[in-house]
Amino acid sequence: MTTPSFTDGWTVGPKTTIYAALQGAGRTGTPVTLPHDALLASERSADRGEGAHSAFFPGGAFSYSKTFDVPDEYRGKRLTLEFQGAYRDAVVFINDVFAAQRPNGYSTFYVRLDPFLTYGAPNTVTVDVRASDDSRWYTGAGLYRDVRLHIDELAHVVPNGVRITTPDVDPERAVVEIATSVRNENLETETLTVETELRGPDHQAVASDSAPVTLRSGETVTVRQRLYVDDPELWSTDSPRLYEVRTRLTDVVDVLADQVTAFGIRTLQLDPRHGLRINGQTVKLRGACIHHDNGLLGAAAIARAEERRVRILKEAGFNAIRSAHNPVSQAMLEACDRHGLLVMDEVSDVWTVSKSTNDYSLAFPEWWERDVQAMVEKDFNHPSVIMYSIGNENPETGNGLAAQWGRRLVDKIRSLDPSRYVTNGVNGLVAAISEVDEIMQQNAAAAAAGDDQGVNGAMNTGDFMNQVSASAQVTERTAEAFSMLDIAGMNYGDARYELDKTLFPNRIIVGTETFPSHIDVNWRLVEDNPHVIGDFTWTGWDYLGEAGAGRIAYLEDGDGGAPSFEGGFPWLTAWNGDIDITGHRRPISYYRETVFGRRHVPYIAVQRPETYGKPAFAGQWSWSDTVSGWSWKADPGTVTTVEVYSDADEVELVINGRSAGTRPAGRERAFKAVFTVEFEPGEVEAVSYIGGREQARAILRSASGPLHLDAAAERAVIAATTADLAYIPIAVRDVAGNLAHAQDWPITASVEGPAVLQALGSGRPEQLERFDTGEHTSFDGQALAIVRPTGAGEITVRIQAEGLKPVTVVVLAEAADSDHGPLQVEDATHPAVRVGA
Repeated sequence: MTTPSFTDGWTVGPKTTIYAALQGAGRTGTPVTLPHDALLASERSADRGEGAHSAFFPGGAFSYSKTFDVPDEYRGKRLTLEFQGAYRDAVVFINDVFAAQRPNGYSTFYVRLDPFLTYGAPNTVTVDVRASDDSRWYTGAGLYRDVRLHIDELAHVVPNGVRITTPDVDPERAVVEIATSVRNENLETETLTVETELRGPDHQAVASDSAPVTLRSGETVTVRQRLYVDDPELWSTDSPRLYEVRTRLTDVVDVLADQVTAFGIRTLQLDPRHGLRINGQTVKLRGACIHHDNGLLGAAAIARAEERRVRILKEAGFNAIRSAHNPVSQAMLEACDRHGLLVMDEVSDVWTVSKSTNDYSLAFPEWWERDVQAMVEKDFNHPSVIMYSIGNENPETGNGLAAQWGRRLVDKIRSLDPSRYVTNGVNGLVAAISEVDEIMQQNAAAAAAGDDQGVNGAMNTGDFMNQVSASAQVTERTAEAFSMLDIAGMNYGDARYELDKTLFPNRIIVGTETFPSHIDVNWRLVEDNPHVIGDFTWTGWDYLGEAGAGRIAYLEDGDGGAPSFEGGFPWLTAWNGDIDITGHRRPISYYRETVFGRRHVPYIAVQRPETYGKPAFAGQWSWSDTVSGWSWKADPGTVTTVEVYSDADEVELVINGRSAGTRPAGRERAFKAVFTVEFEPGEVEAVSYIGGREQARAILRSASGPLHLDAAAERAVIAATTADLAYIPIAVRDVAGNLAHAQDWPITASVEGPAVLQALGSGRPEQLERFDTGEHTSFDGQALAIVRPTGAGEITVRIQAEGLKPVTVVVLAEAADSDHGPLQVEDATHPAVRVGA
């Protein structure tokens, strides 16, 4: 079997009708390399698409096309196209003949080509997709994940046909069971051999086996082998050790298939006394909900972009992600395996009740089983995947009869993969939405009667969703939906955590979606309650769409009264992620790291002086409008607020050597010390103390004197494949390296050599600029260039900004090692090269 990449040589253009084609429309398209997002190049405007939901991008219908040669010698082979994701309502034609369709935009699906091919001649595959009023966030459109061509013999291992489990593990040895599904499409009975070699993390063989298999014509047989590994190296978040299974299918003469499948050896246990245990150790999930887009790249799931997100999330202190609200890409799963990031993979945002006019609910009753199977088959061998989520805030969960859709989903998943757990992101407010008025009236009456604990004795945290979630009505309505799960997933339901310990002593809970500003309270609940296994914030990474949901609305700037959930045009991103769309960690990321107990150095975040004293509205998904910098264009004496995040007892703030006071911090003060100070250029220093002794200190200094562009590739040597990317962060600094964040510059980037400038942009959440023009304005003094190689050789990237000396960044693209994939070139061995800074 060979599986070459099928990502080059495509064109894309607007989908046209057959009648428009008669008049010449759609005859030529724009050349593109997959993965590709066709929607990202569309013009945004205030009246486009679904408004803020879609980041003011319009909908659209697009047609992708690729012509490829099929030699005569392929007549005796089986050719199949694998689409890892086509958004949305994909219809596939081979040589203008319908071959397949797939309504779901996130499912992997396979298209058999043989019946449609002309051998010894060029053949054309065309894929039509569309996106229009079908989601609550920006989805992109097109062939935004990888496409592969499978070239198999007539006797072959079926796609996803190697399934690996580790049912029995102890320190001395691990049992590895391999089930290999083989299909015979020859006209006669065949006797074949399945050869299996098990390799350790060092790629050396540690066990092997071979088994004969006889198959009738048209028959599929599963060959089961049981191998043993001495002194197994276990996969965990701290030590993500990966093994490989090499599978060879042979007949007397030939090797019919030869493939390598990665897996990990680890155990999972779950109970309300110990919570979640991996390899016998309790693990609390420090979770991030993430959407599928890659910021400046739109929805394109280029392998290096997925890997970079995983790496940065892990470095920021997360150990788990929830793929909200759709199955995650194969590229991201592979990155999670390598970096040790746990995964909750989710089926869908909708079941039978729609949330957008044209969403997947229209296809769900007919297609759900095939889409669940596609997700489980994709995930099966990935040790990072520890649980599946069957949905998100589905109204059906509040109705016993409608909730049977959940039971069908759970039963289907367990029939395909009994080794992992199943949850569901249940929102009590959505489940009991018809009774919300009654619940709030009861809560008001309880408060008036002096019950300061709120509804039914639940914690009154003061937020609307928790008051509803803790009600007796929600307890009753969600009982059946929760009973069918291994883990009760709760969206904004932290008021139930301790309540349910009494009401449902066997219930294990995970916060599937939580407010970012509540992490200090939520994490304490996670730590103090063994039956609560983790918290997933909304969100770990900023995303396109639901634009402005996390903004601070300054009321005198036009948001009079209580603002709407989302912002107006030109808001682009939700602005509720710990990390912005360029991968830059926002102040809340360092706050969360402190709350998690993984950071002990104080972190200084300064509110923008120009906003001091302005009336403002901060929603539940907001964080303070702060920057970690002291380079403000403000007059000395301008009043501003300084936040210091620390797990110490207290923090002293020092400005230019003079104490501005000491404030308590630590767990009992929500890990935050807040100071009102007068700005003066120079330096601000935070010193943290525990028991009167200094713990650590941090300093911010004002940028001064001549400024320069600072740009260097994160990896100066990359793989010469379109699956790789060179990321080049750009900043404006002084000679000491201090960030000049209070001024922004129009930046341009150009590329010479075997590469293209894939994107240039910033993390600014409210903007009109595009990412594909080679020009963009920095945000808080920073920007990001992304370069995609087209071949091997030296790549030169020139960064310019008016009034600043240009910078040239050199990146080397090296040929990839085909044995271990396209992304094996590592960062540490190749320091960045920067010229002319």
